[in-house]
Amino acid sequence: MIKLGIIGAMELEVETLVGALEEGRRETRAGSVFYQGILEGLPVVIVRCGVGKVNAALCAQILCSCYQVTHLVNTGIAGALSPELRIGDLVVSRDAMYHDFDCRKFGYPFGMVPGLDVTAFPGAEDLIRAAYAAGEQVNPGHTFVGRVASGDQFIARQELKDQIIANTQAMCTEMEGAAIAQTAYRNGLPFVILRAISDQANDDAELDYPAFERTAAHRCARITRMMARGLAQQQDNAGSSE
Repeated sequence: MIKLGIIGAMELEVETLVGALEEGRRETRAGSVFYQGILEGLPVVIVRCGVGKVNAALCAQILCSCYQVTHLVNTGIAGALSPELRIGDLVVSRDAMYHDFDCRKFGYPFGMVPGLDVTAFPGAEDLIRAAYAAGEQVNPGHTFVGRVASGDQFIARQELKDQIIANTQAMCTEMEGAAIAQTAYRNGLPFVILRAISDQANDDAELDYPAFERTAAHRCARITRMMARGLAQQQDNAGSSE
């Protein structure tokens, strides 16, 4: 039985999902409100974690430890790194890594956390397929699968953008996904990150972001909802064939 943990950093990223919950109930843990209920036929727990890696990891671990979720989904917005991407496009994480974690002086590859055996945390193939299918339903031809790079910085300088591309080869950049991915990896849970592009992470980002923030966040939430519906249908079909 799938129980989906859904994490968004900001109210914009979760408000429509919380509004769509059936049998919804809420409780507060570590300063964040967790909403339990049924979304598109699937048991879910939704939380707005707040901005940044620590907030994201904290809420992801609470979902694992206190709510026994089986899968983690991170929904939200991001800045584009790949020249293929335009505002409003969707990126589904093939994997996720940090763009601001650097222990190369001690012999580790860029982005690798000492004590772990990967540089980039791999997404779950079944969730990637489900997320891609949902993205194509909502906005055909505008869904991409690639690496997500995370760090505690809003990227709004071309020079910094170029540096992140060189270090990570990621498609987009944001501030929570890799921390959620690391938490999922440590707990042995499948995850996927969904990111709607709100800006180009360049010198114009401070102008583009406020203009497109709400539209991109709500589009990503809509895709998350469609993904939940698809997973519920798959689960029902699997159950009926047994």
